[in-house]
Amino acid sequence: MTAARTPAAVSSTVSSTPRRALVTGASGAIGSAIARALAAQGLHVLAHANTRLDAAEALAASIRAAGGSAEALAFDVTDAAASADALQQALASGPIQVLISNAGAHDDAVFAGMSAAQWQRVIDVNLNGFFNVAQPLMLPMLRARWGRIIAITSVAGQAGNRGQTNYAAAKGALHAAVKTLALECASRGVTVNAVAPGIIASDMSARAFDEDAIRRLVPMQRAGQPQEVADLVAFLASDRAAYISGQTIGINGALYQ
Repeated sequence: MTAARTPAAVSSTVSSTPRRALVTGASGAIGSAIARALAAQGLHVLAHANTRLDAAEALAASIRAAGGSAEALAFDVTDAAASADALQQALASGPIQVLISNAGAHDDAVFAGMSAAQWQRVIDVNLNGFFNVAQPLMLPMLRARWGRIIAITSVAGQAGNRGQTNYAAAKGALHAAVKTLALECASRGVTVNAVAPGIIASDMSARAFDEDAIRRLVPMQRAGQPQEVADLVAFLASDRAAYISGQTIGINGALYQ
């Protein structure tokens, strides 16, 4: 007689194939830290870039060299057809259970002097890009009854920021989208959350804020580290965060509460 498999054996069988995670905008400081953190948790990482495929390929190679599993892919998240085609090809190799929607862009100007092109470009990347990537992955996650969708947004979408009406509008819209999508997915084991960083150490923030400005603005008197954002995202992407959904979680050194 064949012995019934124990729960431990079933768990081992399921876990023999690693979950796959797509990280958009993985070539940047926050995206690459997230990709590494997810790989360290045992996920196979699809490291996305648009124009910087070489950086995504280097990231994937470094993850593999460290014993993880990763590959790079490139497409423009603002191009719905190109996104759908790239995702269909990726899904042909296996399910994508985790999406980190991190690709973003800003083009700052005071609203009175903002061009239509500046408005549209930022909305396209930050908001429409989320739809173009998340929507094709939605049904496979729902069918599998397990998934994690995490949008990387910004404190600007919570508190606003001078010169960033377009960026704040896009990120604020994502906060609202996350709440509604979480309700739609709640019964199927798919969680949807947003992580809203404040000032995080990167080349971009270094150009915008010197150390004195950071000490004045941030109650903790320092910039956050990309790894700190990645640690939060990795937790939300895990089984341990199964009861957290529809939330926007700030990581900002008490800059905004």
